[in-house]
Amino acid sequence: MNYRPPELRTVEVIRYVTPLREGGSLPALVEADDEFLYVLKFRGAGQGIKALIAELIGGELARALGFKVPELVFMTLDEAFGRTEPDEEIQDLLRASEGLNLALHYLSGAITFDALVNTVDARLASQIVWFDCLITNVDRTARNTNMLMWHKELWLIDHGASLYFHHAGYNWEEQAKRPFVQVKDHVLLPQATELEEVDSEFRSILTPERIRSIIALIPEEWLMTVDAPFDSAEEHREVYASFLNTRLAHSEVFIKEAQHARKTLV
Repeated sequence: MNYRPPELRTVEVIRYVTPLREGGSLPALVEADDEFLYVLKFRGAGQGIKALIAELIGGELARALGFKVPELVFMTLDEAFGRTEPDEEIQDLLRASEGLNLALHYLSGAITFDALVNTVDARLASQIVWFDCLITNVDRTARNTNMLMWHKELWLIDHGASLYFHHAGYNWEEQAKRPFVQVKDHVLLPQATELEEVDSEFRSILTPERIRSIIALIPEEWLMTVDAPFDSAEEHREVYASFLNTRLAHSEVFIKEAQHARKTLV
């Protein structure tokens, strides 16, 4: 079967519905010109464009691995959109986010995953823990699971806190080979008993070609806007691809860390 590179649609915000203040970066529920509702992640909020890049890479890697992830779309915000917004904080956010942003399809009626109520089998738990170790996702804890139950199925959301190496001077060579010590706080770690089996399966899926096709989705304007020591967008993309490929090549490091952390829990 021929591999088909992923594609993202581009839509435009036509209506600001409500802020989602449970998020640290003030995402919002908005309506787009395709008449669907989305959770909009603003380029002018929190960690800014780097969070959008991590959201894009993390979400599409998860989709490639077979996880259920809401559709990601590029979303444009017109400069005139926030002029009538009465809330000054939101108005400032809208003004700082003019241009191209990122949004997730809104799963109406979804409920937050609760480890005390919802059960996950060992295989799926191991898959999610392995994935979060790969992308260094610190945001899948019992306090904030960033998982939803929708139509009795588990969906992964919010990967903007992953790939945190790009917030620390892009020292990717060293950080790509480090264990993911934050896995000790992962909400699914107690059930993750099949990490080695998952490793073999997932490494075969995430080929360099597939990784590069996902990295290629990052808009050039995002890459050239962030504070990074690169002369071109392609050089910047190469760092993300190299980080992930190196991390895959040394996956035994984060697997051993996860297994060690799990032994202290069970």
